[in-house]
Amino acid sequence: MNYALIGCGRIATNHIKAVLKNGLSLAAVCDIVPAHMEGLLQKHGLEQDEGIRRYTDYKVMLKECGPALVGIATESGSHAEIALYCMEKGAHVIIEKPIALSIADADAIIETANRMGVKACACHQNRFNKGVREMRRALLAGRFGKLSHGSVHVRWSRDKDYYTQAPWRGTWRQDGGALMNQSIHGIDLLRWMMGEEIEEVYGVTKRRFHDYLEAEDIGMAVIRFKNGAIATVEGTTNVYPKNLEETLYLFGETGTVKLGGKSTNTVDVWDFAKSERQDEAVAGIAEQASNVYGNGHTSLYADMIAAIKEDREPYISAAQGKNALELVLAIYKSCKESKPVKLPLSAFSSEDMRRIL
Repeated sequence: MNYALIGCGRIATNHIKAVLKNGLSLAAVCDIVPAHMEGLLQKHGLEQDEGIRRYTDYKVMLKECGPALVGIATESGSHAEIALYCMEKGAHVIIEKPIALSIADADAIIETANRMGVKACACHQNRFNKGVREMRRALLAGRFGKLSHGSVHVRWSRDKDYYTQAPWRGTWRQDGGALMNQSIHGIDLLRWMMGEEIEEVYGVTKRRFHDYLEAEDIGMAVIRFKNGAIATVEGTTNVYPKNLEETLYLFGETGTVKLGGKSTNTVDVWDFAKSERQDEAVAGIAEQASNVYGNGHTSLYADMIAAIKEDREPYISAAQGKNALELVLAIYKSCKESKPVKLPLSAFSSEDMRRIL
C-alpha cells in the first residue's frame, strides 16, 4: 500500500517507524521546509532511498504519487484543510491530534469520509497502550461496577525553546494551549472510559508563565457525564523542571485503576473486588517508550491498514477524534463565558478564544 507523509516535524518519526514496521511503501514525504524532510529520512536511514520522493506542496504530491494512505502531521490548524483535500482525491487519512480546531471542520471530515468512501483515523495512539487496553477490557467486562468518578492529569514542562522552534504552537489559529496540544490524548482517554455522553462542562484556563503565547499553559475542568459519573481534568506545561506525569484514574464501585508514567504507559494501581488470574501480570505493566508519544502509532497504523482492507471503521474513527476535540472546546467555551457549558456543542472553534486570556 503506497503511503505518503505530510509534515516532517517533531511527531513525524513515530509515523515513519509505524510505516516501516507495518510494511507500507513510503512513496513520498512533504514539508514546506526541505531540511525537515532530509533530517527525518536521515534519522531512519532512508536518505539514499531513490523511491521516496520529496515535495513542498502536498497537492502536487497527491497528483503525482496518488498514495492510498496519507499521514497528516502538520501544525494543528492545517489538519482539517489537508485531510479534506486528500479525501476528496480518494486517499485514506490518518490525522494527528487534534483532528481539527473547530466543530464545523470535524463534522466536515466525518461527512467527507462517508461521502467519498474513504477511512479517516484520528491519531489518539495512547488507546493502544498496554495498560489502557487492559483498563478498557476490565471496564467492558463490568469489573468496575458503577462508576463514581475519574480524572486525568497531564503535568508536563515546555520551555520557550519548544515554542520558538515552531511559532504556530500556542496560537489560537494554529494550535491552542496545554489542553488542546499536550492534554488532548488524556482527555480522549477520559471521555472514552467514562461513557462518552457528557451533560455539562465547567472549565477555567490561564496563562501563567508563558506570557509570549496566546493560549493557556494551565487548564482545569469538571465534567458531568449523562451516566451520573463526574470527572476532572488538569493539563499544564508549567511543571518545573521537566515532564512529571500523565495519569488517568478510574474509580468504580468494585474497582480502582491508576495508569501513570510519562504518557499513561504504566499500571500504578490495579485493584478489583474479584481477582482474576491475569491481574498480577497486568499490575506489573511498565511499557517503555523512546518518547512521550509512546508506542501506539505502530498499532494504530496496523489497525488502519486492516480497516481499509476489511472495509470497516478504524478503531479510532474521525467521530472519536471529534469527541476529544469537542471536550477541549467545551472547556474553552466555558472559560470564555464563565459558566458551565452543555454538550453537544453545535459550533465552536479555538479561534473563538482570541483575546480572552
